[in-house]
Amino acid sequence: MRLDFMDFKKNINGKKVAVLGIGVSNRPLIKSIVNMGANVTACDKMFREEIGCICDEFEDMGVILNLGPDYLDKLDNFDYIFRTPSLRPDLPQIEKAVKNGASLTSEMEEFLKYCPAEVIGVTGSDGKTTTTTLIYEMLKKEGYNVWVGGNIGTPLFDKLDVIKAEDKVVLELSSFQLMTMKISPDIAVVTNLSPNHLDMHKSMDEYIQSKKNIYKYQDAKGMLVLNKDNSITRDMEKEAKGNTVFFSISKSLEKGAFLDGANLVLIENGNKKTICSTDEIKLPGIHNIENLLAASAAISSLCSIKSMRDVATNFMGVEHRIEFVREVNGVKYYNDSIASSPSRAAAGLNAFKQRVILIAGGYDKKIPFDGLAIKGIDKIKLLILMGATADKIENAFIEEMGKQNKRIPIIHAAGLKEAVEAARDKGEEGDIVTLSPACASFDMFKNFEERGNKFKEIVNNL
Repeated sequence: MRLDFMDFKKNINGKKVAVLGIGVSNRPLIKSIVNMGANVTACDKMFREEIGCICDEFEDMGVILNLGPDYLDKLDNFDYIFRTPSLRPDLPQIEKAVKNGASLTSEMEEFLKYCPAEVIGVTGSDGKTTTTTLIYEMLKKEGYNVWVGGNIGTPLFDKLDVIKAEDKVVLELSSFQLMTMKISPDIAVVTNLSPNHLDMHKSMDEYIQSKKNIYKYQDAKGMLVLNKDNSITRDMEKEAKGNTVFFSISKSLEKGAFLDGANLVLIENGNKKTICSTDEIKLPGIHNIENLLAASAAISSLCSIKSMRDVATNFMGVEHRIEFVREVNGVKYYNDSIASSPSRAAAGLNAFKQRVILIAGGYDKKIPFDGLAIKGIDKIKLLILMGATADKIENAFIEEMGKQNKRIPIIHAAGLKEAVEAARDKGEEGDIVTLSPACASFDMFKNFEERGNKFKEIVNNL
């Protein structure tokens, strides 16, 4: 049972509120709570000239700005502190403020508390965005009014007054958003779990525990959808308080969604129904079959097989996810910039039936690349490395090549433009070039979208 949003409005009125981070997700939040009568201080490590004209708009609304590197040093005497997802909740300044009486929360946590509609939340190390989008498309096809948010779509907090109880909400939720969450979606999906974001999380265990918040606060009416093929997610069934449903590409299931030969099937109430065959799916790669199975299992009680099939056989994919860019002199170029972890990059390689020219490297999230080397050594024709992790990736491949007595050529590039040009120079007719970095983008780009867009720009100018 969700709380009444009117209670939030009454409670926030007149309160001193600090919002940490003036990014896209927090801007509608700031405007909303100012209109509800809150006294808001917007805090950000960037300076005014970096943030832009939104600063003037906020000041016109009466918002106090606290900007610059010391933006966390003035958090005394606040009633509420809204944390941006990328900010750890255990920073000394935040812990001190909480100890002094401030309530720590976030835009997403408050949205979940007060959202009147049924919420489907999706998390995992890989496949979150595609699975979230597939669920959204299937529900839309069924005829629901659907909202999509979290890490995908637009912020939803300022839509709470217009979202209706009969609507559906689909949220992509990161470990950062889930870290302090004390409420869970009605339907929770965990696509898979593997080492990721260990630059932000103190350990793999902390990362896993953050993910568990997506179902930890469900009740007996909740539904948890898990990957049967992933050892970490499979064991989460023991902690589920409601109904658990699995999906699998390698095992037959008594209930849930699985790959039965060449068919995607769903078993519900003992009845086996075929969604479609793998030959009918336009999304490349076995990992996208997993995403389709996860989505189908999640909304099995809400959607018809027809709606699932229509989406499964027509959906072309999400930008920056094995996105075909262009063919130049017989060489095809693919943008898989979303592949910001070794496991995601390995999944991208499996989408192709031939060995590829792989462009990889970027910001170091403190994740080992051994798994990418093991899986990639037979999938890569040429490895082009760039960014802060270039040497680390090369060392992992050199070690694996020694173990398997195999060789693939490795070259280094100064940046993305030089990497694409090297791929063009080395590529032959019939080759595939894919940007599947296996790393975050922060050493060279603001985010994976900017990196992917730059890749497409370079390729389109070849």
